[in-house]
Order: sequence, then C-alpha cells, then structure tokens
Amino acid sequence: MTDRRRFLKASVLGASASMLAWGGKLAAGPIDQSGKLAAGAASRTPPAAPVRVASTWDFGIAANQAAWAILGKGGHALDAVETGARVPESDLKNHSVGRAGYPDRDGHVTLDASIMDADGNCGGVAAIEHIAHPISVARRVMERTPHVLLVGDGALQFALEQGFKKEELLTPESEKAWHEWLKTAKYKPTINSEVRDYGRAPDKSMGMPGGKDNHDTIGMLAIDAHGKLAGACTTSGMAWKMHGRVGDSPIIGAGLYVDGEIGGATSTGVGEEVIRNAGSFLVVELMRQGRSPHEACKEAVMRIIRRRPEASKTLQVGFLAMNRAGEVGAYAIQRGFSYAVCDANKQDALIPAQSVYTTNYS
Repeated sequence: MTDRRRFLKASVLGASASMLAWGGKLAAGPIDQSGKLAAGAASRTPPAAPVRVASTWDFGIAANQAAWAILGKGGHALDAVETGARVPESDLKNHSVGRAGYPDRDGHVTLDASIMDADGNCGGVAAIEHIAHPISVARRVMERTPHVLLVGDGALQFALEQGFKKEELLTPESEKAWHEWLKTAKYKPTINSEVRDYGRAPDKSMGMPGGKDNHDTIGMLAIDAHGKLAGACTTSGMAWKMHGRVGDSPIIGAGLYVDGEIGGATSTGVGEEVIRNAGSFLVVELMRQGRSPHEACKEAVMRIIRRRPEASKTLQVGFLAMNRAGEVGAYAIQRGFSYAVCDANKQDALIPAQSVYTTNYS
C-alpha cells in the first residue's frame, strides 16, 4: 500500500509539472510537493518570435515591403496584411489578383478575399464585382457585421454602403485576352498558371503562361512585435471560370486559417482541391500536433495526392505556413511555387518551395 501511495503521489506531481509546461511557462527549477516552483526557482518564457511577414509568389516581395512599413514600426499584423494584400490588388500587370484580374467566361471580373486575426475574428467576400480592394471589404465584414462571408450582389451592396468606390475592373488588356480565349473557349487551368497556353510563345504583356505576372492567389501571414498573428488572402480566381465560381481564397479554413496559439496557413493553386481537404485548417492542426510549418504543409499536400493520385499530376496546390515562433515553411505538388519572406534581416528573400514532382506535367 505504501508503494502504491508513493506512485500516485509521484504521478500527481508529474502531471502538475506538465500542466505548467503546457501553460506557456516552463519550470526552470525544482518543483516542491505542492506542485509549485521551489523557493528561489525562477520561471522563464519562450523567447519572443521575430517580427516577420511571408507571402506567396514573387509578387509577394512588394506586398511584404508594404506590410513591413507597418510591422517595422511596431504596428499590428492585421493592418500589415491588409496593406500588403492591397499592393497586388492594385497592380495592373497582375492578372490573377485584384482590379486587373482576368474575367470569367462571360467577361465578368469577380474577386474573392478573406482576412483573419489571432483571436479567430475573420471576414470574407466572394464573387464581388466592381470593387478594386476586396481584402478591405473582407475586413469590414469582419469588423462591422455579425457575419463571416458575403457574396455577389450582397457583398457589392455592403461595400458601397461602406463607402467603397464602384469601378469597371475589366481592363483593356484583360478584355483582349478574354476575346482571344473566346476563339476556342477551351478551359484547362495549367500548372502555376490560371491561363491556357494558346500554342504560341509566352506573351508577358498579356500575362500568358510563362510570364512572371501570371501566378495566382496571394496569401500573406504576419507576426507583429506584440506576438500577434494575422493572415490575408485575395485573388481574382481562375481565368475563364464559370460565372459564380468561388475558390478556396475567401473560405476560412480552406484558403486561410489563423490560430493565435499555434500559427497560420494559406494556400494557392486549384482551390477546389484545397476546399475538399479544408487545407489551411489542416496545416494549422498538423502544427498543433507538433509538426514544423514545412512538415505540416508537406503532409497536407500528400493528403491531396493520396486522395486523387492521378488528378494531382496535372494540377498545382501549394501551402505556406508560419507558426507562433515565426518559423516559415511551404510545400507544393509541382515545382515552381515560391514564397517571399521579410523581416528585420531580410527584406526581399524569395524562396523556392519544395515539391512532390520536380517536372511540370502541363
């Protein structure tokens, strides 16, 4: 009986020590029989995470720099990711995000976006027309409505009520590309590109495959000087999509997810596959289980492949993640996906993500 009591006592003390560790403060000294730190023992907290922002694709470099102008001065991550995401939304050379995005098959430019903070507050808009900065409308949905997602005409109505300007988003360049597509009207998204190759050399001025300006979604993740995380995701979606099609970008848990206790994740590529797997939520949950951002992204990609092994050879999906410690990782199905990282030491780092396949099948 005495031995059994000693065993139970030791178990209780061990459990108390574990609870202290999981509570975020690690014991630096011995623990007495009450489960408290022994006299004279100090407690320590993990080192502060570095202030950092990461974004998908090469146009993430300019977006990161805009975000860093806020983060570098001690500003908040939520303000930083909104500001950063507005940069590609304004870029008239970017045909997969924002005002210069390629239209759907009916000639409508429809945009999707979402934003989320460390406390689980989030908002999104889907299939919104005539508004150049859907990321800012998404934030208004988060802060000024009881809802998470507004779509179509309702999203436009809300944006106009909030003072956003109604604009014609179909640029002459995008309209020219759309009329060229209408000659065949064949729909086949290609790897690392939302636009079909027309059988001629890449034309960067029109954003044809091969042009640097024609990737797709921008997803951003940031951690600020207060240790707070936030994320944003914005896109014009697949070019020549069916009218009304919505991808993963505005859907919380698919294109974007942030948990202030764990980290955040965002995605790029064929949104349907990300939605089927609740991709960004999955990455964050894998990090919760102890995986690094890179490992979590890789496992999420492998799950897509295991479920659809043949289809995955002809499509692209990539994930980008940042944990609470500021560590960044990414992984993709196909080669070619890259991400940009910016902090006090690196302002324009562009990093190629590892991938399952090293040869594109497009």
